Amino acid sequence: IGLTMLAESRLDFVVCVRNEGFEASLAVRKLYRVLPDDEAASRSLLRVVDETGEDYLYPSGLFATVAVPAEAAEALAAG
Repeated sequence: IGLTMLAESRLDFVVCVRNEGFEASLAVRKLYRVLPDDEAASRSLLRVVDETGEDYLYPSGLFATVAVPAEAAEALAAG
């Protein structure tokens, strides 16, 4: 994942592409909300709102960035 791009553009969502070690918290092929965290990004981590509804740090390699239209992003963030 391009962490620099993520930090600069403030993309709000990623898709989980791997969940080894985090099976209870992350589902493969599911979209997750990303919260801005420059310190985490500098350590190749993403602050993700996971299946628990809480935000936690995860290795960025578990995710791929996705472009989500603004209207869809608003609907996803509200849910």
